[in-house]
Amino acid sequence: QVQLVESGGGLVQPGGSLRLSCAASGSIFSINAMGWYRQAPGQQRELVAVTISGGSTNYADSVKGRFTISNDNAKNTVYLQMNSLKPEDTAVYSCYADVRGWHAPRRDYWGQGTQVTVSS
Repeated sequence: QVQLVESGGGLVQPGGSLRLSCAASGSIFSINAMGWYRQAPGQQRELVAVTISGGSTNYADSVKGRFTISNDNAKNTVYLQMNSLKPEDTAVYSCYADVRGWHAPRRDYWGQGTQVTVSS
C-alpha cells in the first residue's frame, strides 16, 4: 500500500511563510500527480495546488503569486512553499497523490493532514 506523510504545518503570523512537504512511499509504479488540498472549519475542501507528470502545475486563484508547488521525483516528494500568509489560509492541508501501484490500479491516496494556522 501507499503512504503519504506530511510535515511542516504550524502557527505563523500574517505575512509569514511555511513550507509543507509530503513524501509518498510504498509499492509505487508511477505517480501521475501530487498536490495539496485544504479545508477550513465550516468550509468545503478545496484544491490548493497540484503538479502533474509532464511538468504542469495548477493553483487556486486565492494562492497564485503567494504559493509555489514543487516536487522531487527521485524522492516521490512534493513541497508547498507558502509565502505572504493570510488568516484566511488557516486550514488543514492534506497531501494527495494519484498513484499507479505495482499490480494495482490507479487511485488517489491521501495524507493525514497538517494544520496551518495564520494568526497574530
